[in-house]
Amino acid sequence: MEPIKRRNKIVAALQKTKTPISATVLAKKLAVSRQIIVGDVALIRATGIDITATPKGYVLTSEESPDNRYVRKIACAHQLDETQKELYAIVDNGGEIIDVIVEHPVYGEIKGQLNISSRHDADQFLQKMIRSKANLLSDLTKGIHLHTIACKDEFIFNKIIQQLSDENVLYQD
Repeated sequence: MEPIKRRNKIVAALQKTKTPISATVLAKKLAVSRQIIVGDVALIRATGIDITATPKGYVLTSEESPDNRYVRKIACAHQLDETQKELYAIVDNGGEIIDVIVEHPVYGEIKGQLNISSRHDADQFLQKMIRSKANLLSDLTKGIHLHTIACKDEFIFNKIIQQLSDENVLYQD
């Protein structure tokens, strides 16, 4: 298959779904290596198509919420051992954790895609952190970080805020 046709098929596959697609799945579907897909995605991004790499795979990035969800940012501060409590408080109340954002003194804003919408997703994220011996992005900022949260409406968002406040993980200046 010609590289241009393959890249068009990658974009088409990403346009058909809101859920991430891994490079491995795309590679199998298009009968190429995972590394070819990674390179193709880099070239697609260079054309101006905004593709985000998440822990679960690639997604087309959109600044708007196409499904009319209520999307807001929250500021949190906690240590590693409180991460599960934070994630569960959000998903148990009907929220999805879209990303985590920290403000680095040299690099500025650093964002990591999360797309966590259930306890299962949260547990997978935490297990991956443990297995890889990786640090949380918030380690760079002494635990202070932002999350973009998506949920059904403002009422649900306020329930999430209340739960995070009760759990003492909201950032308090």
